[in-house]
Amino acid sequence: MNYKILILFFLFLYSCTTNQINNKQIIETKIYSNKGFTLVYKEDLKKKKLVDHNIDERSLIIFQKNLKKDTKVKVTNLLNNKSILVSVGVKSNYPNFFNSVVSKRIFEELGLDEVEPYVQIKTISENSTFLAKKAKMYDEEKQVAEKAPVDGISINDLSLNKKKNKKKQKKDKFNYIIKIADFYYENTAILMQNRIKEELNLKNSKISKISNTNYRVYFGPFKDLKSLKNVYDDITPLNFENIEIIKL
Repeated sequence: MNYKILILFFLFLYSCTTNQINNKQIIETKIYSNKGFTLVYKEDLKKKKLVDHNIDERSLIIFQKNLKKDTKVKVTNLLNNKSILVSVGVKSNYPNFFNSVVSKRIFEELGLDEVEPYVQIKTISENSTFLAKKAKMYDEEKQVAEKAPVDGISINDLSLNKKKNKKKQKKDKFNYIIKIADFYYENTAILMQNRIKEELNLKNSKISKISNTNYRVYFGPFKDLKSLKNVYDDITPLNFENIEIIKL
């Protein structure tokens, strides 16, 4: 009888240990994602004390306040869907309005717009398929390039393509909201709205019913960067870690 109790006790301990390991793994692989505007690093930013660390212009390093050093992240230009895999650098201070600071190389490779550098920062695990897809795309593009005929391309064709590309690259109008948070219950969203009114004296927040179980508290829409930035700076005292800027 005592042996049976002992065996059950060890099985219980093993079960607890396994759950702890599994829980730890879930925490470690939790995805962080944020949409907002990035800031390209320039030397004068450090001189003005807006950024307190350097980024080499050819580096594949970004600054991101909510993530640990060496975290792998995918940075996506949300205006053209170009992505790049980079690492988070040392902890650095930079203006709260921006969700990251990127090197000149990252800025150029993503084709970011200087006026509207709208990006998503998303953590990515080491065994992610993103890297494999990149390698596959490279091989496919290489094969297409090798098989493509060289003759039959004229200057007129290229000029027509440029005109078509310009039409495709025509920018949408500036139209963003500041998402404070999403809530399961409408009453919780109302409580957040009241807190914003009481603590910040801001009365123009809104609640949008996205679904029966998703209520969003937000500000906007904003039609220009200045008004967007002003309100974002006003809500900074809330100290939320993941306020997002969403393009409509």
